[in-house]
Amino acid sequence: MSDLKPGEHRCPGPSTRDIILADRQKVPDALITESPAFLGDGDIPYERYYSQAFFDLEMKKLWPKVWQWACRVEDISEPGDYITYEVGPHSLIVMRGQDDRIRAFHNACLHRGTQLRRPGDAGWTPELRCPYHGWTWTTEGTLKSIPCRWDFPHVDNAAYGLPEAKVGTWGGFVFINMDEDAEPLEQFLGVMPDHLRDGWDLGRRAVAVHVQKELNTNWKAAQEAFLEAYHVVETHAQNLPFAGDANAQYDVFGDHVSRFVHTHGVPSPHYAHPQTEQEIAEKMHLPPGTIVPEGRTARSVAADWRRTNLGSKWGLDLSAYSDSEMLDSIEYHLFPNMCVFPGVSLPMVYRFRPIGMDPGRTLFDLLFLRPLKDGEEHPEPVEPVRIAHDQSYGDAPGIERWLGATFDQDTDNLARQYRGFQSSKKRGETLGNYQESRIRHLHQVLDAYLAR
Repeated sequence: MSDLKPGEHRCPGPSTRDIILADRQKVPDALITESPAFLGDGDIPYERYYSQAFFDLEMKKLWPKVWQWACRVEDISEPGDYITYEVGPHSLIVMRGQDDRIRAFHNACLHRGTQLRRPGDAGWTPELRCPYHGWTWTTEGTLKSIPCRWDFPHVDNAAYGLPEAKVGTWGGFVFINMDEDAEPLEQFLGVMPDHLRDGWDLGRRAVAVHVQKELNTNWKAAQEAFLEAYHVVETHAQNLPFAGDANAQYDVFGDHVSRFVHTHGVPSPHYAHPQTEQEIAEKMHLPPGTIVPEGRTARSVAADWRRTNLGSKWGLDLSAYSDSEMLDSIEYHLFPNMCVFPGVSLPMVYRFRPIGMDPGRTLFDLLFLRPLKDGEEHPEPVEPVRIAHDQSYGDAPGIERWLGATFDQDTDNLARQYRGFQSSKKRGETLGNYQESRIRHLHQVLDAYLAR
């Protein structure tokens, strides 16, 4: 009989902490911090994913009330630069004014409601002009002109500034919140600013690749595919010889942040075939002929190769980064829909947004960031590449074939799962207490917003 309490069971064998503390370089303190949480074991109802009523409630009580990433700072680096940001029915124009301040205007003319910019628009403009009747605002949101001004004596220019959402920046990202009473962004971010600094400062990284894809599932289910490594044994079985899935570490940090650390260069506890370190290395997408010297591990050799290869590619000295930062999947989730990988070799950012008012349509933004050299300015932002729902991620420029195939495996499950939500006789999903704790955390925080 086990003396362990619910949520305390762990996969036998070396833990993530054991593995990274055995690495040669010192790892950042944030990486060896552990914050597991047992959040209950009740089923999560499937209707939360497909119910129109539940989706409508999210659109009323979540999305207008929560901080969410709208764009990168470099997307609107010059006065007059703007992007439109959409989530469900909500639309905002995120713009840098002539005073160099970033604002987020609700995308609707104050005359008769026409959107000032089309969904998806981005670029530069000296003013915001309604395409219907020509009412015009400055880049600071002040009413500038009205055709036939004599017919509107009841319109006070000072009272007709464009309504604004709150704006904050962190890590090179611009966040918006439509709730004028929202807590400060710094408070909402929790441990993120403290953990993601120094070598993990995302403000000193530039977007190298940006791929968008529509997924036929709910926005929550889409990101949940990336919140656990439990699926690796079945979905990514090709990675078992070198990916420590079942012994990944899961942490919950307060209301809005969770994390996993999923090690590479060590075999999965599921993998029963004995391997030499050389055999592990040969499966890790390293250059042909890579040798693991006597007394070294595949993990350390792979980390060294990535330091050399990526350091040369980016013109940077990566010698201070630990093996974990060079190899492992280190993923922070910021509620409600953002995932950040601050490591070096997989420097990704994810975003999952509902499309329109359909619970079963999600836009998945996948970004790869690269670190900037000392003194290097941010380059011009890359244009997002939109791929079809049946197109491989490996077809997108900048994504290696093996990694594209991994994303295909992740997203190929989602439409089948969404259909299963609706056809299942069992009305809810049963989650693991530890490996899927981040999914339960997502739903519990969501419930807190919906109850307000």
